[in-house]
Amino acid sequence: MKRIILCGALGKMGKTITQIVSERDDCEIVAGVDVGTGSADFPLYSAPLKVTEDADVLVDFSHPSALGGILEFAVAKSLPVVLATTGYSPEQVALIHRASERIPVFFSANMSLGVNLLSELAKTAARILGKNYDIEIVEMHHNRKIDAPSGTALMLADEIASVLPEKPEYVYDRHEKHERRSKQEIGLHAVRGGTIVGEHEILFCGTDEVIKLLHSAGSKAVFASGAVNAAVFMAGKKAGLYTMHDLVKEE
Repeated sequence: MKRIILCGALGKMGKTITQIVSERDDCEIVAGVDVGTGSADFPLYSAPLKVTEDADVLVDFSHPSALGGILEFAVAKSLPVVLATTGYSPEQVALIHRASERIPVFFSANMSLGVNLLSELAKTAARILGKNYDIEIVEMHHNRKIDAPSGTALMLADEIASVLPEKPEYVYDRHEKHERRSKQEIGLHAVRGGTIVGEHEILFCGTDEVIKLLHSAGSKAVFASGAVNAAVFMAGKKAGLYTMHDLVKEE
């Protein structure tokens, strides 16, 4: 039985993870961390450093501002962490990489197995089509999402870029570009509205044809389930940086 500390325990994703864990017999939540007010079936703390329970892994679905305290706690306890929060700054990403030299860190922009399959399909398409097709990424999320474009859209762009013969330029907004589209561009477009959970579409636009790859999430449960799977996977791992690709390979 893997023991989990859950950061962001009172948020929507935290509550979804709590429900999923309650239905499994291979893990349990022994403590939660959240700055909000509320109740849970496990002890709640306002900061990771206040947690006294022993655990096998920490899962974070809180806010980028909490990263420093989480990593400080995890390093002090030699505790594996699953970072499922998005919107990190380049400086925070560098901090995550440094922490992975001392502890096991699972860091993925998207915890959905389907999105990571989409990423692999996009890389295959880019290898075949990249030289002759324009590549655009459109992502849609609910109206409360802060970061744009989404971390997943950037992850998809990075994965596609990794197989292209030349490094592409990411273009986020075309209304100020009064010029013909360059072949070296990947366009990224963000839509925010209503209660859209998450949708990512990759378009390969060629002469007289368009190929579309699409993933649409019906609920937050797909991300929560992935995070729980990652937590069970990470317990007992050696120091290093792990991604969803590592989890998929082991399964």
